[in-house]
Amino acid sequence: MDFLDFDDHALYFDEPLSLEQKALLQQASEAYPEHESGAFLDKLYMQKPESLIVLVALYRYYYYQHRYEDALRIAEQSIVVSGKGLGLKVGWERLSERHLGEGVFVSMGMVRFYMLALKGSAYLLMRLGKITEALVRLKKIAELDPGNQFGSRFMLEMAEREQVNLMAAGEKNIQSLFRH
Repeated sequence: MDFLDFDDHALYFDEPLSLEQKALLQQASEAYPEHESGAFLDKLYMQKPESLIVLVALYRYYYYQHRYEDALRIAEQSIVVSGKGLGLKVGWERLSERHLGEGVFVSMGMVRFYMLALKGSAYLLMRLGKITEALVRLKKIAELDPGNQFGSRFMLEMAEREQVNLMAAGEKNIQSLFRH
């Protein structure tokens, strides 16, 4: 599957917003990085909790504020919302190339969004020190993207190295307990 095929022009930011919602998004942008920016985004989220535009705005806000747990929650919600939009009947854990192929008939742009949200969630898990959880997601991405078009293989290798380092450090700690 060519994830870099951009013939499908429907993208998440093409979603219509009301004038009030556009104004809230603009106010949040203008207020950034101040705290009130988040208040505008929260109000917008209350109006459109399944809007990918809103979810992306919240994700970016939380990420750049270093609120990684909140950003992870939004990334996971983005996976669910985009999966519903694609008509996926399974969660990312059970996703296959066949499922993604069916999703392409709905929207290649949405398939890319879904995969990037999954990659983003893996990255956040790594930032939070949840290496094992990140590895599961990164291995799934590698399985679905054998051509590495999303560039996640580097992250996978980093996570694998970090897991080896953590295991080695854990073994050293256990060994030191028995030396005394």
